Amino acid sequence: MIRRLIASLLTLALAGLAGLAHALDVRPYDAAALAELQGAGKPVAVHFHADWCPTCVNQSRSLEQLAADPQLKGLTVLVADYDKETALKRQLKVRSQSVFVVFKGAAEVARSAGQTRPDEIRQALAKAL
Repeated sequence: MIRRLIASLLTLALAGLAGLAHALDVRPYDAAALAELQGAGKPVAVHFHADWCPTCVNQSRSLEQLAADPQLKGLTVLVADYDKETALKRQLKVRSQSVFVVFKGAAEVARSAGQTRPDEIRQALAKAL
């Protein structure tokens, strides 16, 4: 009986920690996902990333650090391939890689270029919340 109680409590604790581990949802860019999130008024950011860009790589590391940040819970970051998403770059007037375009629903609320420190990225992303 006590073993079952302890096992249940551990399961609940781990489930709670798992929820915190992924407060920030980072996933590949998808036009339908962006439209759905914006249409629902959700906070979303598009990160223009290039694998060859050292700044972008550092930004990705910062996003990994921010993934568990409870202040960013509910925010989605869609990672767009800078070299392939030419129409999206044109639509959002993005002229270089390592740019975050941050939306609260469909309204752009922030833009950050070249920032690599987690706290600076957090500040820009938090404007969508």
